Amino acid sequence: METRRSYNGPKRPSEKTFVFGIHPVAEALDSSKNLDRIIVSRAGTNERLNKLVGKARAAGVPIKMVPKVKLDSITLKNHQGIVAFLSPITYQPLDEIVMGAYENGESPVLLAADGITDVRNLGAIARSAECFGVHGLIIQERGSASITEGAIKSSSGALLRLPVSRVIKITDALKFLKSSGVSCIAISEKAKDSIDDNKVDGPFCLVMGDEGEGVSREAMAYCDTALRIPMKGNTASLNVSVSASIAIYQLQKSTNS
Repeated sequence: METRRSYNGPKRPSEKTFVFGIHPVAEALDSSKNLDRIIVSRAGTNERLNKLVGKARAAGVPIKMVPKVKLDSITLKNHQGIVAFLSPITYQPLDEIVMGAYENGESPVLLAADGITDVRNLGAIARSAECFGVHGLIIQERGSASITEGAIKSSSGALLRLPVSRVIKITDALKFLKSSGVSCIAISEKAKDSIDDNKVDGPFCLVMGDEGEGVSREAMAYCDTALRIPMKGNTASLNVSVSASIAIYQLQKSTNS
């Protein structure tokens, strides 16, 4: 009689949120299921597993190599060294989001999250973006918070309504947007120009960086301008989700005026 291993660690995610094992993960990829990420055990990799990982990378699914104990903390069943988490949303190609706005006679307004890793911040940003009529949110495959049930909860459900595009590199997305006539505007506390003195003409993409590092130098190089939000108090900075809300509102206001 088989003895089940005991587990006393953190609460496991619901089995409705992931699939595990080589065949089930392969089937998920073949059926074009939306996958949030895949984690693979560093130990015990083999030709079948390596081939599957390569296929997932080609499909644009973020891959993370982890100790086997990490997979054991998710499921004690035979995971064969691989677990794929299902995405609660359907990602959309960036070009379709932009073209969709143009086809509706609207100037595209987008928000790019550059290295924002906090799920709650990302959810709050999405909530404000959806409220103010942003056409799409752009996130990066790696180095960014995932769209999880927690993010959806933090967004008050806005992530279920706001189109989201997941790209390999934010810089590639910004390069495409500039070629499509969309101005890229970074928010930075180090910027010389105030958002109050800036008027936006036409479509734009607001670029927000992580609270600790701000907008990366690589992304900043593709921005047409950088703006700061003027403050009068002594607190050093605003929460990134609050900054995003203020910036979206102010830029939308200047565009419509």
